[in-house]
Amino acid sequence: MDSQSTGSGVGGATHVHRVVGRWALLFTGLSAIIGSGWLFGAMRAASIAGPGALIAWVIGAVVVMLIALIGSELGTMMPETGGMVRFAQYTHGGLVGFIAGWANWIAIASVISVEGEASIQYMSSWPFEWTHNLYAHGELSTLGLVLSGLLVIGYFLLNYWGVKLFAHTNSAITVIKLIIPALTAIALIAAGFHGGNVSGATPSGGDGSAGGFLPYGWAGVLTAVSTSGIMFSFNGFQSPLNLAGEARNPDRSIPFAVIGSVAIATVVYLLLQVAYLGAVDPARIAQGWAHVDFSSPFAQLALAFNLNWLALALYFDAFLSPSGTGTTYMASVSRMVVGMARNGTAPEALGRIDPVWHAPRAALWFNLGIAFVFLYFFRGWGTLAAAISVATVFSYLMIPVAAMTLRRAAPERRRAVSAPALGVIAPIAFIAASELLFWAKWPLTGRIILILVIGLPIYVFYRRDAGRDVWTRDLRAAWWLLAYIPFIALVSKIGSPQFGGIGLIPYGWDMALVAVAALGFITWGARSGGDPRHLAEMDKPIDPETIPEEL
Repeated sequence: MDSQSTGSGVGGATHVHRVVGRWALLFTGLSAIIGSGWLFGAMRAASIAGPGALIAWVIGAVVVMLIALIGSELGTMMPETGGMVRFAQYTHGGLVGFIAGWANWIAIASVISVEGEASIQYMSSWPFEWTHNLYAHGELSTLGLVLSGLLVIGYFLLNYWGVKLFAHTNSAITVIKLIIPALTAIALIAAGFHGGNVSGATPSGGDGSAGGFLPYGWAGVLTAVSTSGIMFSFNGFQSPLNLAGEARNPDRSIPFAVIGSVAIATVVYLLLQVAYLGAVDPARIAQGWAHVDFSSPFAQLALAFNLNWLALALYFDAFLSPSGTGTTYMASVSRMVVGMARNGTAPEALGRIDPVWHAPRAALWFNLGIAFVFLYFFRGWGTLAAAISVATVFSYLMIPVAAMTLRRAAPERRRAVSAPALGVIAPIAFIAASELLFWAKWPLTGRIILILVIGLPIYVFYRRDAGRDVWTRDLRAAWWLLAYIPFIALVSKIGSPQFGGIGLIPYGWDMALVAVAALGFITWGARSGGDPRHLAEMDKPIDPETIPEEL
């Protein structure tokens, strides 16, 4: 690839070589999306929604595609490292920027841990006695956690020795990661496909009756979108946006990578979901899909059909796919920390780039420590994936708000990619993200919101000397979000029992309330941003010591 030198800031004059082509960027997105989610997502979605999991994947893909399309407009307007935590800073100032960045950082940083856990959880079904003790009762054992930690250190080292090593390793891994899931789906469908499982005709009601295509109703489908790992899996589309500052020809490569990775991954995940539903022995679902549980879903199904070659390939890929994703996220989240340091809401030292290896080594060390914390408190793929999914959805909220704000307040700025009918799709995307938060069910929604609120003292600490004028300006742009957060928590608590609430608002009416209120909040939010002093941040040159090496 030929290098291209361009300003690294949004409007600054600092020069950096952009040599990441669109295919390399596409592979980065795919590698992040097709990770441990394909190993466990189909089983988790089926346990919550039954065959309706197929609809859940489609809903998730549509929502993410809307967010990705809007994100591509922002990414090409502001192609810089750590962009996903910078957009809100530019449109709404420090407070909204911090909340959005904090949510995004939690969602991305915790993925590093869950990928390590996924590999070891799959390892627990190896035909060796010692491996059977790695995972039991939904949690990894002490030995399992130690092995997961060693894998996380591996992700760290691949990035620590320079981003070029990461990029070259990632491209090769991604090709294999696409081949093995496709082979798995085809082989399982060919080996023994039970069509009744997919259509809902197979008895799964617990009393010998057919459970139907939606055995747990639409509430099950909607909850599966939020918490089964669907949104968790698709969240990898952010990686090309976070690496946009190192992309060659970002006007074309960013939308190609972001939208292309989501589209390809959707096809792969739907094939895997069909294969999983059809491969499960009908006798296992007699008491309902919620009672079907595997520690290594596709590998155990392959062994049931005597597809030993496939099981071996799956055990191999159980290390490869999560490792590729974990390595990608370690790179992505380190750029996010660099972005937060530029925002002034993280220590300046974390934004520095090693002058020899051209990697954000301080940020890498910081994220390694955080990954160990997540490993300790969340000891199974399912529990951590559900929490990540909710934090992920919250981080999406600012993308449509920021895009609408810039269309109103900065219409003259160049947009290489313009999302069509933004005045329609941005509100739809915001409403959809709000519904996903609600569908996640209380108390999970409340717990994640509490984690977001806990981060506010960090913002107060780093902005303590900003001055009254800055505080007033930031608060004025943030009141809509400060009202939105408790609103979602309250409706989740008093909503219908189908979504974990106490039933003060009937089923259906609670979702309608969320939709109507979300429309009001995005209108309020878009009108609150766009202060010229916030927008001026887009034109500041970036310190060359905070520019990572090109891929």
